Amino acid sequence: MSFYEMLETINSNCRNVAITVIEGSHVGEKALLSDGKLLWESEENGFFSQKWDFIKAIDSGVRELDGQKLYFELIGSQKKLVICGGGHVSIPIIKIGKMIGFQVTVLEDRPKFADDARRAGASKVICQPFREGLSQIEGDTDTFFVIVTRGHRYDQVCLESIAKKPHAYIGMIGSKLRVKKVKEAVIEQGADPQVIAHVYTPIGLDIGAETPEEIGVAIMAEIIDVKNKRKSACGYPKELMKAIQSQDEYKKHKILATIVSRRGSAPRGIGTKMLVFPEGSCVGTIGGGCVEADIFQKALFMLRSSDSKSKLCHVDMTGRDAEEEGMVCGGVIDVFLEWI
Repeated sequence: MSFYEMLETINSNCRNVAITVIEGSHVGEKALLSDGKLLWESEENGFFSQKWDFIKAIDSGVRELDGQKLYFELIGSQKKLVICGGGHVSIPIIKIGKMIGFQVTVLEDRPKFADDARRAGASKVICQPFREGLSQIEGDTDTFFVIVTRGHRYDQVCLESIAKKPHAYIGMIGSKLRVKKVKEAVIEQGADPQVIAHVYTPIGLDIGAETPEEIGVAIMAEIIDVKNKRKSACGYPKELMKAIQSQDEYKKHKILATIVSRRGSAPRGIGTKMLVFPEGSCVGTIGGGCVEADIFQKALFMLRSSDSKSKLCHVDMTGRDAEEEGMVCGGVIDVFLEWI
């Protein structure tokens, strides 16, 4: 089983860590750990077989071990946004969620509002009573729940169900009195008080939002804040995984570019990925501009030459040359280019 096939089988609620040797005599070797156990390695009896007992599942980043430079990546699953309610506030939440890469599911029991959610671009719309709809949502540590229904009795049904599920975030709209009553009722029905205490209410960052659009921005800003404070890297979005595993003969060989370290105000975070194909197309982005163009050309050179070894590239955006080239972020990144 390949590394990418293995990724699709792991339990997303475990602490999953992908480790790649990015510099040293074992460059390119990979391993996958789950809750501290070695699940898979690219080379039988290779570097990781000998050393995995000494490897701690730390946060994403670069570390050194026995002369080898290792890139650790905490693997999260696809970020999912589940919105209970398809009214006016949920429309901008859907649009922003899709814009920033979430898989967006909307639960709405009124057909007209369910249709509005579809038109807004929701990935999936479940037009059923909330309790039945939520029974189809498993939840995991990458699922963000937003409760924006039309009444407190619907809020209560949703919160009772969601509180039992794994989640990254639960937020609920409503006045202080409405929220207080819902929380008390849910706890009386047996919900864990600690889970309920961590529900984000009032939902959204306090930016004085008034219109549905402004409220949607405030809610998504809070979700982005919660998401980005976690220590997982960017992971492997579905579109990227599909492209990596494509059997298209014309795209059989490809280079995956991954930001493995970042210092200063570089445009994208650790774990951001771009897949480059020989004919000059790509999936994903590592930030655009001159940095991406430079890495893209290096990847194309590898694909079109006999250079079969993965390599680590250093990009410094702090100097005068960077300013003249328009790389105004002023950071430093290391990008690993590996054959897929």
